[in-house]
Amino acid sequence: MQSPPHSGKQLLAPTFLFRFAAPCFFQKTLWAPEGPELSEKHRVPSFGELERRPVFADLRTAWNEEGLVFTLQVTGKTQSPWCRQNRPEDSDGLHLWIDTRDVHDIHRASRFCHHFVFLPSGGGPRLDEPVSDLPPIRRARENPRPVPRSALKMQSQRHAEGYSLQVLIGAAGLTGFDPEEHPRLGFTYAVVDRELGWQTFSVGSEFPFQDDPSLWGTLDLRR
Repeated sequence: MQSPPHSGKQLLAPTFLFRFAAPCFFQKTLWAPEGPELSEKHRVPSFGELERRPVFADLRTAWNEEGLVFTLQVTGKTQSPWCRQNRPEDSDGLHLWIDTRDVHDIHRASRFCHHFVFLPSGGGPRLDEPVSDLPPIRRARENPRPVPRSALKMQSQRHAEGYSLQVLIGAAGLTGFDPEEHPRLGFTYAVVDRELGWQTFSVGSEFPFQDDPSLWGTLDLRR
């Protein structure tokens, strides 16, 4: 997964000084045939705004005992998304990192840490079908259990200036998911786009957050 270039002018990023948390609100119904409906309160912030990094995506999330749901809206594009199922690390799309134990004093992922990739296209004979993947986290001490295909649901739509995604990660796809006992999840995300750059939850690509859970923030599961 290649990182975009950065200027290196700033010795210490403001987002490195804080551990960020965001609320994730309970929703009785996570998925419907037409996709989930999440309101403004479900929006996940991009604290990269503190460093004046670009914000071009609207990411929202909700939870219940059945799992987590995410919606993504990317705007401002003049080019079609570039996506290939066999090259997810180079494709435009959404990357999610989730630790069902919210542990921040480790630098190598445990079996409770997951990296999900969702692409708006790149699959199928015509490369027009959405793609989901659970690649291993580099340097992980253990990997989570395999994700049954039934645990993932996904929809994608193309728009004139971008695309949208709707994603459901079922509880069976999250090793250790137990909202009652562990209502805080380690979390970070990156919306990767060859044209627009990277939008992240907190620290940017100058830090190795892709494989270091100590650099992740927190999703606070609230009822």
